[in-house]
Amino acid sequence: MTLGDQPPPPAEFTRAAESLRLSEVRPEIELEDLPAPQRLAPYSAAIGASVYRDDDELAVGRLILLYDPDGQRGWEGPFRLVAYVRADMEPEITSDPLLGPVVWSWLTEALDAHQAGYSAAGGTVTRAVSEGFGNKADDPVTTELELRASWSPAQEDLSGHVAAWCDLMCLAAGMPPLPPDVSALPRRHDDQT
Repeated sequence: MTLGDQPPPPAEFTRAAESLRLSEVRPEIELEDLPAPQRLAPYSAAIGASVYRDDDELAVGRLILLYDPDGQRGWEGPFRLVAYVRADMEPEITSDPLLGPVVWSWLTEALDAHQAGYSAAGGTVTRAVSEGFGNKADDPVTTELELRASWSPAQEDLSGHVAAWCDLMCLAAGMPPLPPDVSALPRRHDDQT
């Protein structure tokens, strides 16, 4: 090893990072590897996702895996997952005072449904309204929902956590999750003739 070379990441982190890549996701979801933040923990990995209906992007998100062999304050163990989800929503939905607790329950219920054990969960649900003024006065008013959450996974295999995050993104996009014993049908590609 030469000066400046980093030792290989611990096997525990490598196995957990590999489990972020689900072999099957709903056809409406596109997953991709993302650069991970470097200053939050000694080791990190990240994936991003978008939820589409036809060609319309309905929701986007990131899931970041942090690993510190010594743990950090507020974590319960060496791993921490940080999730972000953003979706456009109808104004009447975002004005509902129960939206925050409902969105939070989408996350916790999805984790439970996928038997993704976790602890020390925390996060925020934000609603944003954007209005145009001046030369943007004719732009439509848009409303968005954002969820930012983190939790400590109870196991090294994170596939259930990724599946739960994908379900959360689909719910935010207005698509109900599929029951665990039901497979998604592939997208139908109609010939345009």
